[in-house]
Amino acid sequence: MTNFNTELMNAFLKGENILEVMRNEVENTVNELLRLELTSFLDYERYDPIGYNSGNSRNGSYTRKLKTRFGEITVEIPRDRKGEFKQHTVPSYKRSTEDLESMIIQMYQRGITTSEISHLIERMFGMHYTPQTISNMTQVLSDQVHAFHTRSISSRYVSLYLDATYLSLRRDKVAKEAVHMIVGITDEGIKEVLDYRLFPTESSENYREMLLDLKERGLKEVLICVSDGLSGLREVCLEVFPHTKHQSCWVHISRRVGHLVRVKDRGTILSDLKEVYQAKSKVEASTKLEEFKLKVGKHYPKVVQCLHNTASLLSFYDFPQSIQRSIYTTNLIENLNKQLKRNTKRKEQFPNEESLERFICSFFIQTNHMFLTRVHKGFNKADYELNQAFS
Repeated sequence: MTNFNTELMNAFLKGENILEVMRNEVENTVNELLRLELTSFLDYERYDPIGYNSGNSRNGSYTRKLKTRFGEITVEIPRDRKGEFKQHTVPSYKRSTEDLESMIIQMYQRGITTSEISHLIERMFGMHYTPQTISNMTQVLSDQVHAFHTRSISSRYVSLYLDATYLSLRRDKVAKEAVHMIVGITDEGIKEVLDYRLFPTESSENYREMLLDLKERGLKEVLICVSDGLSGLREVCLEVFPHTKHQSCWVHISRRVGHLVRVKDRGTILSDLKEVYQAKSKVEASTKLEEFKLKVGKHYPKVVQCLHNTASLLSFYDFPQSIQRSIYTTNLIENLNKQLKRNTKRKEQFPNEESLERFICSFFIQTNHMFLTRVHKGFNKADYELNQAFS
């Protein structure tokens, strides 16, 4: 079992059937567990002199065929001479382990560590699975990762949200790495995690790669891209989708302004700034923005500098009022980031990139299933206007 990852990599490089490698691993694991179970029952190892004249001993085995999600395996169920041994690894008269495998994968998806899963399985079913065996069984999620990154998507989205969060990953040592995410909302108001990628640090060039990949998967039109103030990201969005608009996140802008002013002035200044992005129209917002710049510019010129790109600040006013509060910040994707981090807290760190990929992918697959049952607030009131906005 310890050489499983090496065998899997060799099979991949040789173009062999990966499922066959997985099937062999499951078969070997089940049979090893059965042998260990009989050893525990007899209380001595095979060929151990302690077993001589002990009153009971090994008495060969009989085979059973068992269906798993990786294919049919042959199970060698050992026997003892007295016929007292009752194994618990393979339930009697049951020809499938899919229920247990599904349970293991679902627990893994919910952030339970492989060590905790091993302990739970032993407590619940009396069967011992090592953490490495549990990890090997979750390898099936690797197929989901590839399918997630290559699936076809809709040709048009009203809005795209781009943001990243940092999770701990072990390479040579443990460090935080940036999980880049892109979430879209259709004209029907259905949210969808379109893609995610893992990079050492957050960069606009990384998002360029992701956006171009989305175009290859079918995306043609985007009405507005929403992001924080990451350098170069606005330009990347407009380059890949020339007819889109860009909106800078007002929550991030407010945070930045708050850091640029004295504590005693912060409350008043942020209150004045809120009047800009809560104005009733774009004309009123533009007026209030200029008034704000004049008011704070004398004492805090850096605040004015961070508000220089008016086009990206007020783009959300070009859309129906019912969805404006959904597209003037990246709150939607930041809330998703928080949920992801909450689910990974039990993990503390991931031993390799593949493990982290599998976990994130399963989380986003479940998230997308949940999104399918909900229309995002305000979009059902703006479906006509949004459809007209697409070319």
